[in-house]
Amino acid sequence: QVQLVESGGGSAQVGGSLRLSCAASGLSVDTHCMSWFRQTPGKEREGVAAIYSGDGSAIYTDSAKGRFTISKDNARNWLDLQMNSLKPEDTAMYYCAARVGSCSYRDWTAFAYWGQGTQVTVS
Repeated sequence: QVQLVESGGGSAQVGGSLRLSCAASGLSVDTHCMSWFRQTPGKEREGVAAIYSGDGSAIYTDSAKGRFTISKDNARNWLDLQMNSLKPEDTAMYYCAARVGSCSYRDWTAFAYWGQGTQVTVS
């Protein structure tokens, strides 16, 4: 049974930082494309960043580039998202997701496994 459990959300001031974590079980973060998505009420879920299986190359949306860093710990089977220089528009529910095959954050429907989400509020 696959489980993805996010933690680390909360409130932060504008310009502050938060670190989100995702503990994976039932699958290996090393062999899956792992990604962070976010969603606000009334809006479609949008990708933030993704990290490839194997070599761990990372890709970011323009809004995340330069401020967020996605990383994974294969030994612990964890995924992290370090968020710096936070803005009010970063306020959202953040989800960890996993898929096999090609790695992209552009199509959230291609991800088979999801966590329950963790709320981030920036004010």
